[in-house]
Amino acid sequence: MNVPTDLKYTASHEWIRNESDGTLTIGITDHAQEALGDLVFIELPVVGRKVKAGEACAVVESVKAASDIYAPVSGEITAGNEQIVASPEMVNADAYGHWLYKLRPENVADVAPLLDAAAYAAVVGEE
Repeated sequence: MNVPTDLKYTASHEWIRNESDGTLTIGITDHAQEALGDLVFIELPVVGRKVKAGEACAVVESVKAASDIYAPVSGEITAGNEQIVASPEMVNADAYGHWLYKLRPENVADVAPLLDAAAYAAVVGEE
């Protein structure tokens, strides 16, 4: 299983990358896309929407199931990746190369307690 060490993670299988402009880029982990199987539909949050930490804000659907994607921290949605809406299978091909949405956090310090790669690997039993 691929768990890049330069990202943060949630126990609900989102990955988070800090960007130089202060925003966060969010996607689903390799473990999540593998568990879901072939993705066939992705619904992204609306740009400008304010979300709370832990709030469901996007949906990914596969041939097996639909799964909510949660906001890792509170903030405002600043962008959605329309390219993956048109081709959801790109996330299956490279989960860390294809993000879902970007978020400007209300409080940057809220990112620090998120899981690092080792802690996430432990959550999914891949230590």
